Amino acid sequence: MSSKDWIEKDFYAVLGVDKAASADDVKKAYRKVARESHPDHNPGDPKAEERFKAASEAYNVLSDSGRRREYDEMRSLFGSGAFRRNARGGGQPGGMPFDVSDMFGGPGGGDRRFGGAGFQDLFSSIFSGGQAGGQAAARGPARGRDVETEVALDFGDAVRGVTLPLTLRAPGVCDTCHGNGAKPGTQPRTCPVCHGAGVTTRDQGSFSFSEPCRNCQGVGTVVEEKCPECHGSGGVTKTRTMNVRFPAGVADGQRIRLAGRGEPGERGGPAGDLFVHVKVRPDELFGRTGDDLTLSVPVTFAEAVLGTDLRVPTLDGAVTLRVPPGTPSGRVLRARGKGVVRRDGQAGDLLVTLDVVVPARLSDEARTALESFAEQTPPAAREHLDARVRRVS
Repeated sequence: MSSKDWIEKDFYAVLGVDKAASADDVKKAYRKVARESHPDHNPGDPKAEERFKAASEAYNVLSDSGRRREYDEMRSLFGSGAFRRNARGGGQPGGMPFDVSDMFGGPGGGDRRFGGAGFQDLFSSIFSGGQAGGQAAARGPARGRDVETEVALDFGDAVRGVTLPLTLRAPGVCDTCHGNGAKPGTQPRTCPVCHGAGVTTRDQGSFSFSEPCRNCQGVGTVVEEKCPECHGSGGVTKTRTMNVRFPAGVADGQRIRLAGRGEPGERGGPAGDLFVHVKVRPDELFGRTGDDLTLSVPVTFAEAVLGTDLRVPTLDGAVTLRVPPGTPSGRVLRARGKGVVRRDGQAGDLLVTLDVVVPARLSDEARTALESFAEQTPPAAREHLDARVRRVS
């Protein structure tokens, strides 16, 4: 049974009894509901099966005097409006963080309470956005925020890899105080009110209420003499330049993570990460499909018919490819190992697509030669097409 059932389900209504019903009344009501909704008496009825399960669940709680008392206290507590949700979705009494783990004798509330779930587990499953057990988090050292930027690379640099200087204007660690916010020659001291915890706790009966320490604003330390450069924040906005290595084969749209190169953390916390979004400028000749480079090469009709040797460029030189006689337009030739180098050291291929060019204008000599060629050449095999034309005509 989920711990949220203690708040969301009305076990008395399930059994059809009043909250003041005696143990005998609860037992009688359960037996009646169980008898009427038992699966053996209602074969194939899912609703009856659900009623039977709900009645068993309710009786399991209400038949035990200790668990029934705890259930009643929880229902009364939430029904009275003692808790409400704050703007971020966390449950709070009077708008402050709270710790109710010692309502039933310490953290967790014991294994047998709330269906075997600890009291802290109960509240963490009900309220979102809160700390386990409702404790307010001390604002001690905090990780810096991640930073994102965009870089445009030439096609060749993206394929081969390149190291480029990257200039950012973003928050960074104050060089004067080295991030602690204190004037040079001084150090932050532990807050005398919260003793470095960042929170203060007030006991009120069965509850203990915690809130950020007002003396140190939840940081846990106090800066008596603030740094004149950052005014105690530990960080300043500045321009910084770093060399970034873009690995061979980086693709358009890829995001590169540089750990610890983002905004500095607060009060000595770790820095965030820098994410670089890569945009690759298109090349005038080459395209890319995965680890293969692509290239389109025009050939004449005579070269396609008779065959030829083609000298084609690559990103690091040139290669010669043999075009076999009778090569049709659109055929792809492969130059192995002339594509993008992968991380394992292996490389993709250069895929060369042949495009047979049909001249728009011919000289008289060329036309005469072509007409003579056509007379000596067998016609194209179009019998299957001609047959369909005859059927539809």
